[in-house]
Amino acid sequence: MNEFSFSPREWGQRLAAPIDAVLLAFLALLLGYALLLMMSASPERLNNQLINIAVALVAMRVAAQVPPQRLMHLALPLYLGGVLLLVAVALFGDVSKGARRWLNLGFMRIQPSEIMKIAMPLMLAWYFQKHEAMLRLRDWVVATLILLLPVALIARQPDLGTAILVLAAGFFVIFLAGLSWKVLVALALGGLASLPVVWTMLHDYQRQRILTLLDPEVDPLGKGFHIIQSTIAVGSGGILGKGWGGGTQTHLEFLPERHTDFIFAVLSEEFGLLGNTFLLVLYALIIGRGLMIAANAPTLFSRLLAGSITLIFFTYAFVNMGMVSGILPVVGVPLPFVSYGGTALVTLFLGVGILMSIHKHRMLVQK
Repeated sequence: MNEFSFSPREWGQRLAAPIDAVLLAFLALLLGYALLLMMSASPERLNNQLINIAVALVAMRVAAQVPPQRLMHLALPLYLGGVLLLVAVALFGDVSKGARRWLNLGFMRIQPSEIMKIAMPLMLAWYFQKHEAMLRLRDWVVATLILLLPVALIARQPDLGTAILVLAAGFFVIFLAGLSWKVLVALALGGLASLPVVWTMLHDYQRQRILTLLDPEVDPLGKGFHIIQSTIAVGSGGILGKGWGGGTQTHLEFLPERHTDFIFAVLSEEFGLLGNTFLLVLYALIIGRGLMIAANAPTLFSRLLAGSITLIFFTYAFVNMGMVSGILPVVGVPLPFVSYGGTALVTLFLGVGILMSIHKHRMLVQK
């Protein structure tokens, strides 16, 4: 008997079926909004961003055709390959601006830490699916080690922003797998108690970012410049904003990285609270749709994977808005689906494609 109760013809029909129209519609609205912002923040990069979006949409379409069962088979090799590449970065990676994050393959450079944003939830969802019948303490310990190994390698590069995202992706899987609230409280207390030790392990620039967050006026023309200018832009927009293209902080070039990490400040200044609310509604719709897909998924693997990917979208948005608003340190996390860039956009759309695959193949229950 075949692995799935569908004929080859039925398989072909399902693979040719359209992708999730609801999720795609929400994303189309968000991308249109993002391009409107890009036309104001950095119009010279608009064509490149359109190319980035086209590549990301192709990646999404391909991922949407891969059944979750095939994703399960890819989980272990993708994770092990990602860890080996991170080790190679630590040993042979290119150093740029004091960080060793890229691996030169001769014909191209890759950033293996981006792979772990997808590989981590895949690996942990596969692990919990494999041990679904009886989860013991040993399984939770192993899952934690699976998570911490690549996170430690990424943090060592150093790349705190990506390390936080990979850590969050893995934590969401572990949490959704049934982690006890008592354990969560214990971890939170342990984390608070370990802060003095963690402080000593941080790099000088990372400590400076935290100190700058607490009092940016100490170095207003240096380390505190980013936070001061972004908070001015966010606050000056008021309720309705200054209008598209009318942001003074943006167009007088006070606002740094206005097309990437700080594009939320451009939105706040030009569209105000009303524009921010519209963005939050779009994110809420996308996240709500993703959680609905996770709730209707037929297997533990699919539920954990869909839930983790969806909550990662939330983490991206929360961390970016927090650092631009001056309530979180600046860690280099882009605003999801909005900030300029190719690698992060492709990674995000791969996640969307996996959500669409889980939704489309939800009836293909293994016998």
